[in-house]
Amino acid sequence: MPKGLDISDGPGFTQLLRSLHLEPTWPNTNADLSSLDAPEATTVLSARYQDGVVMVGDRQATEGYSVAHRRMQKVFPTDHLSVVAISGTAGLALDMVRLFQTELEHYEKLEGSRLSLDGKATYLARMVRQQLPMAFQGLVVVPLFAGYDELMETGRLFTFDVVGGRYEEHDFGATGSGSREARSYLRNRYQPDLPEAEALELVMAALVAASEQDVATAGPDPRRDIYPTVVTVTAGGYREFEDVEIEPIARAALEAVR
Repeated sequence: MPKGLDISDGPGFTQLLRSLHLEPTWPNTNADLSSLDAPEATTVLSARYQDGVVMVGDRQATEGYSVAHRRMQKVFPTDHLSVVAISGTAGLALDMVRLFQTELEHYEKLEGSRLSLDGKATYLARMVRQQLPMAFQGLVVVPLFAGYDELMETGRLFTFDVVGGRYEEHDFGATGSGSREARSYLRNRYQPDLPEAEALELVMAALVAASEQDVATAGPDPRRDIYPTVVTVTAGGYREFEDVEIEPIARAALEAVR
């Protein structure tokens, strides 16, 4: 199979389940679910830097005007060289991430090699498109995807829309309720080829700026010892930073933005 090809007709895990008549399906319902208070994951953002990509996600999930969870994980490795973050209806988004991880692992075991970064992004777009019936009922899932491209030897990141449109961002991207504020901050301060330390400071400050304007987005909370999830993906692979590493960056961002 050519690198970068959509695996929708290839050796996918979903295709295996379908062949065994075990594919999960949504119940056929015409009910209006738009008023359902399902937990919503809020703001995630990513930026390219000198060595690859950095991604950060806040930890808060909301139910309407209430806080549902304060320590939710929204950023996940999909394999050694890529990462996905979620926004929207939390339960559906988490299921999508688990299936996406399984699909990539299944492909790698059958083919003996990793799917290209383009192929991963294309397949994730197809998964988003399959959620369209639920989106029409108000249960929206929009991921953010990034990784290190071994062929191009650079970090790349992709945003999506609710109907499965896939868009490569050349500098930075964000999704979720605070994404407009985060992008606005990054637009004014982003510079290409930043070293890692400055890239971490930039995305943390952008998340704090979003939390100042968007009530659903939570910035760092030193009083509760809650800090955003921060990961990088470089030629060396995926790395998630410990809270002890993030704390001084978060405190500096709070001071600088506020």
